[in-house]
Amino acid sequence: MRAATANPLWEVRLLGILAAVFSVFGVAAVYGASSLWAIGDGHEGTYFLWKQLVGVLLGVVVLLVAARIDYRVWRRLAWPLLLVTGLVLLVLVLPFTHAIAPEQNGARRWLDIGTRLQPSEFAKFAVAAWTAMLAAKKGEQIRQFKKGLLPFLVVLVPIAGLVVIEPDLSTGAILLLIAGTILFVAGAKIGHFLVLGLIGIPVLWQQITSVQYRLARMVGFLSSGGDGVEASWQIQQSLVGIGSGRLFGVGFGEGMHKMGYVQYAYSDFIFSTIGEEWGFLGVLVILALFGLFLLLGFRIARRASDPFGMYLATGLTVMVGLAVVLNIGVTLGVVPTTGINLPFLSYGRSALLVTFLSTGVLINVARHGGARRSGGR
Repeated sequence: MRAATANPLWEVRLLGILAAVFSVFGVAAVYGASSLWAIGDGHEGTYFLWKQLVGVLLGVVVLLVAARIDYRVWRRLAWPLLLVTGLVLLVLVLPFTHAIAPEQNGARRWLDIGTRLQPSEFAKFAVAAWTAMLAAKKGEQIRQFKKGLLPFLVVLVPIAGLVVIEPDLSTGAILLLIAGTILFVAGAKIGHFLVLGLIGIPVLWQQITSVQYRLARMVGFLSSGGDGVEASWQIQQSLVGIGSGRLFGVGFGEGMHKMGYVQYAYSDFIFSTIGEEWGFLGVLVILALFGLFLLLGFRIARRASDPFGMYLATGLTVMVGLAVVLNIGVTLGVVPTTGINLPFLSYGRSALLVTFLSTGVLINVARHGGARRSGGR
């Protein structure tokens, strides 16, 4: 039992090392992919580099603070966090708030309050903390629909709906998937999820077909990159860029597909840029590091000292894992285009801060790790 309750210092150190490696590589990757875009927009070549560097420095501070705060604090803050993100920040980006929520590319996802803030990214953390808190509180009741899943649906579906209105269907779906995974680990019945899935599929399809750009993305995806489908152009060029990197890549900053062939090469499609400039070996290293991060996250969840710690660590690990799978899946053409950032590596300070925050919380859960006392599967 002593070995089971000993502080896993190696897990803490390894998570810190991974965060540091991702941060350094991410800053370099963003600079390599964005310098020409910045110049084309009338900025200095280092415009996105400095913004990303500021985000990383702030993220490191957030990680260090979160790693020292007892993770059980988030249990007490779960309701305030959800109310602030769900009933305040997400409402502020609705269409009637033009002054502080400017439209960009047909969507209102950011608050402009001196700096750009994306509330839906912070909502991911809030949903994970709130779902973990309530799941731990309900215990065996989670297996019932009326007292178990229904209260979660009443709260979480409207929050996901606010994100979908922005519009951001993929992030809204991710919020529900994070919560669903936590509830499954907590003991919710598979049959309940199957019923909800059958209800959700037509709703999801309606959301896809009712918005032109979503339908175009789906058609482009289903066409397997066929010629003549405008929406598949990004995927075709992404695959060409990754393939042109071959084994060792064309060299840092030497990629050609970021020069107008692939839009948002420094954010949504940064994995394509990495594949072209760092080659197959570079891609393998990135995948291995993300795999190690997720393995550590689930190990920390399994060893958490209480159900809340287990559920919270599970939710935060799934949050990162979903972003990795969806971002890389888009660049490889195996899932429809979603606009989800690659954790640590893509340009985007809100997502970056939330990823650092989640890593810090995982480190704190690991420090308190031990044999679970109760709850869970």
